[in-house]
Amino acid sequence: MENLIRYSQIRVDRTSFDFTRYLLNDIEWDDQLIGIRGFRGVGKTTMMLQRLKREYGDSMKAIYVTLDDFYFTKNRLFDFAEKFYLMGGRAIFMDEVHRYPNWSQEIKNIYDLYEDLKIVFSSSSALQLHKADGDLSRRAAMYNLHELSFREYLELSENIILPVYSLENITNNHINIANKIIANNTIIPLFKKYLKEGLYPFFKVAKGNYYDRLLTMINVVIESDLLIFDNINIQTVYKLRRLVAVLSDSVPFKVNISSLSRDVGLSRDVILKLIKSIDRANIVNAIMMQGSAMGYLTKPDKLYLNNTSLLYALNSNVRNFEGTLRETFFVNQLKQGHKVFSSKKADFIINDKFTFEIGGQSKGFKQIEKIDNSFICADNIEVGYGNKIPLWLMGFLY
Repeated sequence: MENLIRYSQIRVDRTSFDFTRYLLNDIEWDDQLIGIRGFRGVGKTTMMLQRLKREYGDSMKAIYVTLDDFYFTKNRLFDFAEKFYLMGGRAIFMDEVHRYPNWSQEIKNIYDLYEDLKIVFSSSSALQLHKADGDLSRRAAMYNLHELSFREYLELSENIILPVYSLENITNNHINIANKIIANNTIIPLFKKYLKEGLYPFFKVAKGNYYDRLLTMINVVIESDLLIFDNINIQTVYKLRRLVAVLSDSVPFKVNISSLSRDVGLSRDVILKLIKSIDRANIVNAIMMQGSAMGYLTKPDKLYLNNTSLLYALNSNVRNFEGTLRETFFVNQLKQGHKVFSSKKADFIINDKFTFEIGGQSKGFKQIEKIDNSFICADNIEVGYGNKIPLWLMGFLY
């Protein structure tokens, strides 16, 4: 126990507030039980430490623990929580919870017994937190920490601090907003740099190994997380790697399950199950057609890699790469806080209200001119006009 307390104090002491993720101020921290999802490397641990330091300082009432610590190979999580509570502890921030067997059941038991003990938990395996929904869904407030927005990237990389804008504000006032932002910033080159290697905060310390680190994390998800989460065998893992490879070179992939089944060598139901899993694991974004059924085995209309960093890391098909890059960015940024659907009349419909076509600076309105609340998101322009909005401005939604 003493070693855990000392480790927590060291981590908290070293925690800085120079940069904070958007979710830090969006979470309702007064809730007793909070779970934080997100892909490896998006900043979940740092955010928990920042909250602990901001709320409790160096008080002994709160502790940060990682459940892959050797302590938890010899001691039950429930027993640790009981000891800490009896010592006056009132908040436990738990990381890497998936490393501990039956963690969701024990957290549920702790929650039920100690009503004034706050628990915040996260895991580098987003799939494991999805798996725990059955035990904790009625108790835990669950949040998803998304990849960096373009706005956050500008703050972290260039110390350019700019506000968040709602989608409604952008659609109504994009010209004024864009003019304010570009008044002091050359935005397009920074946007291109962000698309390549700006989606994960570790770009600051990657030192040329950004893609190597990203590929390692993807392999861990495929070879470890999915193996445990879906109880799949080694042979299926190999085919899953092939599925990801096929999708990576085909995005945006207009989903044809029969074709995928032949290419990968798996049945229709297994393919749909694995697509659902890699969507939950933040490797792909599965986009449904507006109005389609939402059943477990309903196929998505389109598949995109989750973000543009993954596209640069995995895609080897240079044909139509720019178009794919634009749509991948748009989907990634809008999926945070909005409902994104494929549209029969355009590229996307957002929140069942806004219709969007994505393209280059010369993209015209012919396809959507008769659709209410329709817009073009155009790449390689600093400022738009009418209903043509700069694509980069969609990076200011959070």
